[in-house]
Amino acid sequence: MPKLTVLPHPDVCPEGKVIEDAPVGVSICRILLDNHVEIEHACELSCACTTCHVIVRAGFQSLDEASDMEEDLLDKAWGLTSTSRLSCQAKVADEDLTVEIPRYTINHAKESH
Repeated sequence: MPKLTVLPHPDVCPEGKVIEDAPVGVSICRILLDNHVEIEHACELSCACTTCHVIVRAGFQSLDEASDMEEDLLDKAWGLTSTSRLSCQAKVADEDLTVEIPRYTINHAKESH
């Protein structure tokens, strides 16, 4: 099984994290949450927001292509790059991945409180 490396994030994962044996076919978001990396996921993994946006720094080519719906949402994400994905939609394949969680998210529900 591939390895999923999370680069350090000051709030969510200050030390970074390496998840050995990431299960193939499972979303990056689910794997992070299952391994105590509390990435935001305001829409509960339903591809309806951008709070789980990650930048894939290594292994991007191993992921399935983003759907049109995901691409439309990504256009609204803060800090969008050519290797951005919604972690709730990107499923681990057979290559190691390195992801960066952007410093900011656009979470309208959180911002309104």
